Amino acid sequence: MPELPEVEVSRQGIAPYLTGQTINKIELRQPKLRWPIPAQVQLAVGEPVLAVRRRAKYLLIDTAPGSLIIHLGMSGALRVLPCEQAYLKHDHVIIELESGQSLRLNDPRRFGALLWQAPGDTLSVFAKLGPEPLTDAFDGERLYQLSRSRKSPVKTFIMDNAVVVGVGNIYATEALFAVGIDPRRAAGRISKARYRELAEAIKHTLGRAIVQGGTSLKDFTQADGKPGYFKQSLLAYGRAGESCVRCATPLQSVQLGQRTSVYCPGCQR
Repeated sequence: MPELPEVEVSRQGIAPYLTGQTINKIELRQPKLRWPIPAQVQLAVGEPVLAVRRRAKYLLIDTAPGSLIIHLGMSGALRVLPCEQAYLKHDHVIIELESGQSLRLNDPRRFGALLWQAPGDTLSVFAKLGPEPLTDAFDGERLYQLSRSRKSPVKTFIMDNAVVVGVGNIYATEALFAVGIDPRRAAGRISKARYRELAEAIKHTLGRAIVQGGTSLKDFTQADGKPGYFKQSLLAYGRAGESCVRCATPLQSVQLGQRTSVYCPGCQR
């Protein structure tokens, strides 16, 4: 599933093509993705795009009557292509612009979504979300205060969207490795100082991934291109059985919250 950096790179990639452009047509070639697509999305037709934003892993295309909300699900991808270009098999949503370009949501598994949010409303998917990790609202103090008395593993804790949004499996694994915290440790047994380090590691890991992803934004204009997903240089995730880059101890894996977590038994305490 695309994680926060991939979604942010998608936002950066499509925003220049959409912002300020009037939406001429919204074609729904598949009326139901993860949920039925609400009829209200057609209210955006004839309206200029005011902004393209991201909240957690959702993209919001703002117009005066409301916002088109896109989630990529597990297999979704966005591409900007000329309106006359032939559709691909799984191009389920086509948003045609006055520029002659179109935004296409391609989703083979149909776990993505197209929703609608009217001005002043808050969809249920946004109601209980925590702060964005790359803002001042997220820091070590927040992690420390929310973690008191929690017995759940720290990795599960930082992946809770009510605590902070967008820290998925890859980046939680990498941030915990960076600061040497065992992902199995109880969240309530970690000091404030360590949480300050962890919050900064989360910010750094996500920020670096977004910057690296930005180098492939040209792919958004290619029919057979993938959204600007970066080539990751991962130190822990996916490396179970390999040697730790710090101490050469073989990395181990464990299931936490139904997700595989890789860690170093030598470095992470």
